[in-house]
Amino acid sequence: MTMPFYVSPEQLMKDRADYARRNIARGRPVVVLGYEGGIAFVAGNPSRALHKVSEVYDRIAFAAVGKYNEFENLRVAGIRYADLRGYSYDRRDVTARGLANAYAQTLGTVFTTESKPMEVEIVVAEVGKSPDEDQIYRLTYDGSVADERGFVAMGGQAEQITAGLTERWEPGLSLSAALTLAAEQLTPDAAGSASPGPEHPGGAEQLEIAILDRHRPRRAFRRLAGPLLERLLSPQDPTSDVPPVDENRAGLHDTLTGNQDSTGQQDSTGNEDREGKTEHDGGSDDPEN
Repeated sequence: MTMPFYVSPEQLMKDRADYARRNIARGRPVVVLGYEGGIAFVAGNPSRALHKVSEVYDRIAFAAVGKYNEFENLRVAGIRYADLRGYSYDRRDVTARGLANAYAQTLGTVFTTESKPMEVEIVVAEVGKSPDEDQIYRLTYDGSVADERGFVAMGGQAEQITAGLTERWEPGLSLSAALTLAAEQLTPDAAGSASPGPEHPGGAEQLEIAILDRHRPRRAFRRLAGPLLERLLSPQDPTSDVPPVDENRAGLHDTLTGNQDSTGQQDSTGNEDREGKTEHDGGSDDPEN
């Protein structure tokens, strides 16, 4: 006669949590931190095709660590949620808090009812008109939500990275200073490198970097790549911010490389005058989400 197999609910939840934490910790880390002009996302990701940071809606972005196919499904579901809500009501009704609550319900339900939890940890961030209005929400595998202030780190070595950011991050950093700080925390061996590059683990080729730029009129999300990113990460270059206009080229409308702006010129410092670039709810030259 065989005895029935029984596991207490406490032990079952503990095993699921340990399983999810162990697998998430194997992933490359992601840092999300505020700077003077918005919110920056820095992820250890050498892939140019599989993104860990993405746009969700006008002023909302998504970052994740863990199992790619699982957080990609969450990202797509979040975009559908945002598009439907914005179309049914108003674009201003789409908020990071609402999206975080929707994600929390999904993650919590899977954690308690399915045999395997989602091996993901995500951040939903929304840029406001001022740093005080920025919102950063961190969601874990079990649906827990944390309202973060200033910065957050996820993935491998998250505790060490958080400790380093706690010591060195401060409000009002320039974009260049914020990106350099995040890159150094992600790859300490590259700290102090005069010219980060593909040969360095902290070089631009090994990082996926994007920003939510509060100065843009509607769609705030932009990826950073190419010469512009290299200048922002170089301590010898005076570039401290991104240009206020997009590059005049087909495709990749959300990527800034620093090669050319919409007027065919590129300022070497990246500190163009932003006067007159105010927030509004009207349309922009960018295609809608």
